[in-house]
Amino acid sequence: MNKVMSNKAVIALYVLPALVLVMAVIYGPMLITGYYGLMEWNGIGEMTFIGLENYKVLIQDAKFWESAWHSFLLAIFSTISLAGYLIVSLILAGKIKGSNLLRKIYLIPMLLSSVAIAQLWVKIYDPNNGVLNSLLTSFGMENPPAWLADTDLVLYAIFVAILWQYAGFYIIIYYAALKGIPEELIEAARIDGANPVQIAYKIKVPLISGVIKVTIVLAIVGSLKYFDLIYVMTGGGPNGASEVIASYMYKKAFDTFDFGYGSAIAFFLLIITLIVTWITRKLTASEDEVQY
Repeated sequence: MNKVMSNKAVIALYVLPALVLVMAVIYGPMLITGYYGLMEWNGIGEMTFIGLENYKVLIQDAKFWESAWHSFLLAIFSTISLAGYLIVSLILAGKIKGSNLLRKIYLIPMLLSSVAIAQLWVKIYDPNNGVLNSLLTSFGMENPPAWLADTDLVLYAIFVAILWQYAGFYIIIYYAALKGIPEELIEAARIDGANPVQIAYKIKVPLISGVIKVTIVLAIVGSLKYFDLIYVMTGGGPNGASEVIASYMYKKAFDTFDFGYGSAIAFFLLIITLIVTWITRKLTASEDEVQY
């Protein structure tokens, strides 16, 4: 009995530093943010406790819900784009000629910072000298749109930039999972007369379904808290047309110095993300996982 207790004490001793680090870096700031959300504070003076007043204002804030809708659109778009990434990965894993070079090309966006990617796409979308509008003009379009200044187009223009930014990340994840499938299964399917599409749909995709579920969660959660590229490209404009929850929170906290309200937005974003993650995991869970 004493030996068991001693072993548990040793295990606890090893786990304690990691637990303290997690509490200090992750859970501690979450709790502090929730606490600040109950306050009226400009970041400098004394804090005044106002209870749930910030959250009442949040529920009635039309601009917040508009930014939340943009974040959900981004999450939907990102989730749908996973199908394209998966198709590309299936093609690359099929031993096509030049697949090694293509994998390296797809990795290029992962080597760049979000700020660099944002500046690159700002230049591409430049209405006067941008590559995109120059191409459209050469094809006969007389008045190409100002992509980042058009309230109807700006969000979709940003979606394309984000699609390019994360292509390499998801393609490599899927590619690694596909290469882990035993070659014997693929050969057996070929011998039975299965064509490449049937092999992909009935063998490869089901075998990496666990990885696909993880990427769905990553895409949704990442989209809901997305900030940097949008902030650099448009700052949430024009007229809030590309505002997302994270950028709206940043503006409230650091532009208007309403840190209490900004913290309430951040904590509400945390709650939304947890709920959406839980729903996503339930919807994508297998029968065994649901029973468990």
